[in-house]
Amino acid sequence: MLKIRKEDTVQVTKGRDRGKKGRVLEILSGGRKALVQGINLVKKHKRKTQQDQQGGIVSIESPISVFNIMLVCKSCNRPTRVGIKVLKDQGKIRVCRACNEAI
Repeated sequence: MLKIRKEDTVQVTKGRDRGKKGRVLEILSGGRKALVQGINLVKKHKRKTQQDQQGGIVSIESPISVFNIMLVCKSCNRPTRVGIKVLKDQGKIRVCRACNEAI
């Protein structure tokens, strides 16, 4: 079970964007990298095409390692480690290690 999923809010813990928060757009390469909105921006040179009439230099998100981001708990509103709790009906949920609430 992956601890970070699409649409989660995460905070960067290492690197040049340390402390910034963003929303996960996509999980890549077997769950080891994530695309986070507004984090790890790189410049890309785009050629003018039929679909994109405006060429030039644009900023796009680059994948960041999931080991450098932490999930932000909705109830305590701070980055936290994620635990897995097994329910009585054999289901699993993610829980915050700080406040023990379901994420």
